[in-house]
Amino acid sequence: MTVSKTELRAQMKQLRDELDARDPDAGETLADKFPMKLLERYGPVVSAYWPIGSEIDPRPLIRRLKNEGGADICLPRVEDDGSMTFRAWAPGNALEDRPFGLKEPLADAETRTPTLVITPLLGFDRKGNRLGYGKGHYDRALERLRADGRVFVCGLAFFGQELAEIPAETHDIPLDWLMTERGSIPLFMMRAMAGNAPDTGV
Repeated sequence: MTVSKTELRAQMKQLRDELDARDPDAGETLADKFPMKLLERYGPVVSAYWPIGSEIDPRPLIRRLKNEGGADICLPRVEDDGSMTFRAWAPGNALEDRPFGLKEPLADAETRTPTLVITPLLGFDRKGNRLGYGKGHYDRALERLRADGRVFVCGLAFFGQELAEIPAETHDIPLDWLMTERGSIPLFMMRAMAGNAPDTGV
């Protein structure tokens, strides 16, 4: 029986909740293992995210990227028209409560164009397919970024969120790299070896 993406999202949300409960400090472990060469090569403007629910916490990584690498941090903001922009943010800056429990930069925060985008997810596979929340905000935003230049996409996840295969659609933007509490998974290299790596613009 084929499982719909809606059902798969529900299953993976429950699994992620369990993984987070087992290892609430995974974000710290992940930050320590993050290869700073990615910032050197694809920074300095980095889009991260503010965690909600059981999303793996990127805040330790944000601190490391900023303090050790001098990264120019921004966070996504979903505008009233449904588009996603990236707004400048630094630890200590105010965030606004937004729909779906999101915390996002204020509307008057400066717009940034990130070249390294760090994303949350519900699941991933070794082809770089990312199971998101079904709204398509990241895919549309990444498509615009790639139309204007280069962008490298790194997902953050628990190792246990890996799936054998995620159904991909033509508009889905694949991950280039996956970072877990166990270390790195260089997805774009795997696609290149398989002969089906997309043009990442990098």
